[in-house]
Amino acid sequence: MDIQHLVDRLEDLIDEGRHLFGTKFTMVDEERALEIIDQMRISVPEEIEKAARTIQLRDRVLAEANEEAARIVQQARQHSEDLIDEQEMVKQAKVRAEYVIEQAKIEAEKITREADDYVMVQLSQLEQQFVHTLDEIRNGIQIMQYEEPIAVEVEPQQQSVEVDHNDAGQEAINFERPAQAPAASRV
Repeated sequence: MDIQHLVDRLEDLIDEGRHLFGTKFTMVDEERALEIIDQMRISVPEEIEKAARTIQLRDRVLAEANEEAARIVQQARQHSEDLIDEQEMVKQAKVRAEYVIEQAKIEAEKITREADDYVMVQLSQLEQQFVHTLDEIRNGIQIMQYEEPIAVEVEPQQQSVEVDHNDAGQEAINFERPAQAPAASRV
């Protein structure tokens, strides 16, 4: 499935979510969001495989161009050897062979440039899609982390809950205080 389509589906899911009155927060169907994210994980290797196929195509075109150049060079050499008896014809054959070789090199370089340009465009588009998807995921995570908590009656021994994260940069979640957005993101 196309990664851009999945990003659009995730965006639609957020748009369809229930907006919390008086806040900038939206509640979304977690199961559907996780399903879309799982599909994105599957789709990303497909996009990478598509880029790899493009690189293989470029390599095949370059190999064919090199084979053609070698064939042309061989033909030019054979032709020049056949005409070695007549000096003027030998000179013309050498000039022609050098011209053909130069033309083959120019054509091979042109094909290489075009293939490289195509691969760069494809990889740039893939990078933009990944950046956009990552931004969407981060925004969704940030929204989910800073939603106001729903009032729930809790027994005294359960009032403080900490979640252990392996990431050293993240602090434990404390449910005793109301959730607040970071100072930089407050409006």
